Amino acid sequence: MIPFLSSDDPFPPVNLALQVPNGLLAAGADLSTERILAAYAEGIFPWFGDDDPILWWSPDPRMVLYASEVHVSRSLGKVLRSDRFRVTADTAFAAVVRACAEARRDHEGTWITAEMEEAYNELARIGHGHSVEVWKGERLVGGLYGVAIGRMFFGESMYSAESGGSKVALAALAHRLRQWDWPLVDAQVENDHLLSLGAESWPREQFLDAVADLTALPEPIGPWDQRFGTVLAAELAQVPQAG
Repeated sequence: MIPFLSSDDPFPPVNLALQVPNGLLAAGADLSTERILAAYAEGIFPWFGDDDPILWWSPDPRMVLYASEVHVSRSLGKVLRSDRFRVTADTAFAAVVRACAEARRDHEGTWITAEMEEAYNELARIGHGHSVEVWKGERLVGGLYGVAIGRMFFGESMYSAESGGSKVALAALAHRLRQWDWPLVDAQVENDHLLSLGAESWPREQFLDAVADLTALPEPIGPWDQRFGTVLAAELAQVPQAG
């Protein structure tokens, strides 16, 4: 059994999370900005469907990406050099979240419920939620979003409306995070797409140690649009490629 939390209850220790299903820790509480930020700082994230209560997870192992080791294949390298795309950040947060929700609903069902959309839009409003947008001309063709605390980026979802869109977004994010000395991206749970991009599994304890260190580092809170700038093909072409 897992505890059902009221709004005032703290999260239980993550070592009490279930093994089956992997990482299920608690239910209930709310999706206030304070609750969500506290969850990420403790290695916990919300994930539930329309017909579920709010469910909180901390799986073991945990998938992570080193910003310096995001896998850029030769084919993606060609896309990056093709000058087809430009990449921005925090210029269309709500549109990226909505597109991620629609993409999941079309293919595998979504955990990005209306309640989740509202919560993450509020995180963006207060400067902790961030999106990376991939544009072809004036059309949004891919992107990702997540949450930043200190120098830790917690990835939530990504989508492509055109082949390579989400991979371009991740390559651009990794490029900027390297420049800012942000070493890690939380990728949550394993899937083939993440593995192809260079994600690896860490024991939960190792992940939690890294999160504690990185979230404690001082970083300015606020939109990334000016700080991130516009990433063009010529800049991304310098990203190291796998052989």
